[in-house]
Amino acid sequence: MSKFSIVAISLLAFIIIALAFAGDFFYGEAVQRGTEVELYEEEEVPVTIVLEDEQIIEEAAEWYEEQEFETASILSYDDLRLEGDFLENEDSGGKAVILAHGFRGNSEDMKNFVQFYYDQGFDVLIPDARGHGGSEGDYIGFGWHDRLDIKQWTQLLIDEENSSDIFLHGVSMGAASVLMTSSEELPAAVKGIIADSAYTSAADILSYQLESIYNLPAFPLIPITSGITELRAGFTFNEASALEQAAKNALPLFIIHGEADELVPTSMAEELYEAAGGDKMFWTVPDAGHVKAYTIATQEYQERLKRFIVESMEN
Repeated sequence: MSKFSIVAISLLAFIIIALAFAGDFFYGEAVQRGTEVELYEEEEVPVTIVLEDEQIIEEAAEWYEEQEFETASILSYDDLRLEGDFLENEDSGGKAVILAHGFRGNSEDMKNFVQFYYDQGFDVLIPDARGHGGSEGDYIGFGWHDRLDIKQWTQLLIDEENSSDIFLHGVSMGAASVLMTSSEELPAAVKGIIADSAYTSAADILSYQLESIYNLPAFPLIPITSGITELRAGFTFNEASALEQAAKNALPLFIIHGEADELVPTSMAEELYEAAGGDKMFWTVPDAGHVKAYTIATQEYQERLKRFIVESMEN
């Protein structure tokens, strides 16, 4: 073997090992369960918030802290114990909402919405997604395996709470999760889906983050990390596509996004709306950053949500 061949083989081996280490590092950042990760941060842009909206959010947070939640649990299809907070409403009449939180979050992240839904007469269930909070799991599903978990949560509400009118409302990764759930064969009790700040796919959002944080191209790191994810977690980044799943949706759908969202580009919401099946509504909120639409346009958000709920239940 020539000296040139030895050098070439050594260089190739070095590149392969370096890429494997890089893929393993990015898996730890993006997929492996944990709490300390770097995300692309939005610039703080001064936004004028109406006093009444600010008061609603503050009162909702205080009200949330005063509630006594029950712990609900399911055993997932792959034998993970998943937990969630459940707030019963004695006047629900069968209405219930599942609130799905975002990436590396937990049920408490959805506290701003709880009083609103309770006041509309809903039971409220806020699961911790697999790999988050009180739920088991050593990886983040980016909505793909979570879609099956959410389907199971809906069945729990039907079986144990006699829920007959269920809405799925998610933000960020939770929004992608409920969109992926929309393609499943869901019980007739599921009446509508609200997706706030969703991404199109795990591959798309991770590629965007890779460029934003590290100024690196998606290839070859995203395919390599996706391969590691398939081996360790059982899914690929391309598989976890809210875009493809939403295209199969037949339920009423409300897509919401902030026009100043730098974490998940507003263009992704536009793609999702164009691709989605079923009756659909689309609303973008000026000056709103990632999952900030509710806090800077609270009253309008609530009014639009009320209309969506009423129209969806009439279908």
